[in-house]
Amino acid sequence: MNKKHFIVGVVALALLLLSVAADDKKVLPFQTSVSIAVDQAHAELWNRRIDKHGVILDYVGETPTPEDCSLGRPNAIGWWSPIENGPMFTGLYLPAACERARRSGDAVDKANARRLAHGLLKCASVSDVPGFIARGLGTDGRCHYPLGSDDQTHPWFYGLHAYFTSSIPSDEERRQIAKKMREVADVLETTGWKCPCDGAFKGQFRGAFQGHLFRDAVRYLFMLRAMYDVTRDSVWLERYRKALAERPAKSDKTRVQICAEGYAPDHEAIKAIDEYQLWIYVGSQGALAKLVAMETDESLRAQYSAGLAVNARNALASVEAHKQFDNNDTKVFGNANWRVVYTTWFPQYTQAEAQKLSEIADKSKRGERKHYEAKYMRNPLAAAVIVALAGDGAERDAVERAIRHYDYSKLHMSEFLFAECAYYALPARK
Repeated sequence: MNKKHFIVGVVALALLLLSVAADDKKVLPFQTSVSIAVDQAHAELWNRRIDKHGVILDYVGETPTPEDCSLGRPNAIGWWSPIENGPMFTGLYLPAACERARRSGDAVDKANARRLAHGLLKCASVSDVPGFIARGLGTDGRCHYPLGSDDQTHPWFYGLHAYFTSSIPSDEERRQIAKKMREVADVLETTGWKCPCDGAFKGQFRGAFQGHLFRDAVRYLFMLRAMYDVTRDSVWLERYRKALAERPAKSDKTRVQICAEGYAPDHEAIKAIDEYQLWIYVGSQGALAKLVAMETDESLRAQYSAGLAVNARNALASVEAHKQFDNNDTKVFGNANWRVVYTTWFPQYTQAEAQKLSEIADKSKRGERKHYEAKYMRNPLAAAVIVALAGDGAERDAVERAIRHYDYSKLHMSEFLFAECAYYALPARK
């Protein structure tokens, strides 16, 4: 190659690199190392977003008071408050915390996992309604909103099971956890696995587990099987085996057949799953992975594994939405001042009224940042968890690119905890 050809080649390569950078400037990862990205996310979560009881907050903001919880402000469901999803986020994150502690062997990591587990126990111990799981805890450490849900209850079981089966808890802690899990599960068994409400809504239910959707089937089966794992009481194994072969109302398939199909059929009932709602399927995929690990019948394991694989394939494309997130975005996150955004209030005598109130907001003060993070941070990272939970590490590069993309110091919603969930669901590098 002569000097002229060399210079032309260098110039062409430079122009190509400039073109790629210009077209793809938002795709460049914030961190070059996935381990550094995970440690940044970990530090951001633990520095400000876990309350003194060990329950993960939705975001940093004013904690509701006993009066707020009693009156239902901003609404009786607790939506949009900082304590909206305490057991959900804590329960989904706890398996990652346990795996981090296993890999590191660090006493701090073990203490962190223990703190989260005790936070979950507290959420099931602040109500006089047996089986009720509080969404989170107000300023006095006991007050809470009266409406729980299946989205809070299943992760409560999922997180405590992960902690119970880890090497971290003492024998006394295991006895305490088994007792509380049995207490809650026994109540759910009497309600037909419908989640009880508290306060002014006592005697009512919000959310259930015996429906015909994929997320119903897999969560119900997991909780039954996990209860046998924790208690070794054969009654739970019998209930699990019976539930496997049952066909829920509105379905011509057994629960195990529903599990094998994955979440795709749920699109009929839950719109825009792949674009916006994958976060509510992280626990379902995690439960499916646990069923694969717990089940000894190879034909059942094969069906669970099929569902696990098809979910990972379906979610893979959604991981790529992380490229649309700009770490320098300046949209307003008004939700941090929820009292200013949700000024309308009225007494709520029904769950429908509570939901109606939750839809009323000063949109000019709320801003667009929460929705932006939900679409381009929460959903891609939730998709990454679902892919990683397949367990084979086949799409490690895609998962790690998503984790590396974000500057976690600039995020408002604690849903970036899914970065750690995804990382610790991947097989450890050897």
